[in-house]
Amino acid sequence: MPKASPADQLQLLKIQELDTKITQLVHQRKTLPVLEKLNDLQGRKTDVDAALVNSRTAKEDLRRELTKAEADVEQVANRIKRNESRLTAGEGSAKDLAALQSELGSLQARLEELEDIQIGVMERLDEHQSTLAELETAADALQVDIDAAEAERDQQDLEIVTAGRQATTQRRVLAQAIDQELLNQYERIRKRVGQGAAALRYRRCQGCQLELNTHDIDRLRNAEEDDVLRCEECGRILVRTEESGL
Repeated sequence: MPKASPADQLQLLKIQELDTKITQLVHQRKTLPVLEKLNDLQGRKTDVDAALVNSRTAKEDLRRELTKAEADVEQVANRIKRNESRLTAGEGSAKDLAALQSELGSLQARLEELEDIQIGVMERLDEHQSTLAELETAADALQVDIDAAEAERDQQDLEIVTAGRQATTQRRVLAQAIDQELLNQYERIRKRVGQGAAALRYRRCQGCQLELNTHDIDRLRNAEEDDVLRCEECGRILVRTEESGL
């Protein structure tokens, strides 16, 4: 049976406590509530950014459409002015003037149609600019929330990393001071079952939480104080304490 001083075995429990703490800190770092919040915010920001790109593209399309509508209105309006000037001057024959008068009526109707198109495009552009402004406001607000969540995450992450480094340093100091064969045995068991050592308190293994039977109690009671004992149920190194109840 492996041997190790009772003091080293008790130190092993402290190492196990630190290992448990380090594992918990690693898990805590990966599962911070702020990470879920940040992921949600970033997802929403991605959607809003995509909507912004589409909205800005649509705005440029509407502006080009408005420019064309304005050019069409201007072209017909200039044609009307020329025809009106010719009619006022009385240039041409009676037949030519009658044709100009007829064309002028058609141009006036066309101008009204084009002006309606222009007004419609302007209204659509104004409405779209309002929607775009709302999207930009939403994007800015989301970015503020993201910045705040990232700052919160970084602060919590720093606290966890600092605690982890402290625990790792303490563990290293303790591990260097105890029997290396005992530590190696502990590491092998820990790799297999997650915990390498557990205290015996009130006749119960604190690893698997099972109470020892009479046979096991007698075995532990009769063991030498430097015997390295194992829990028959979970296989962990079973460290006797003043509260073992033997």
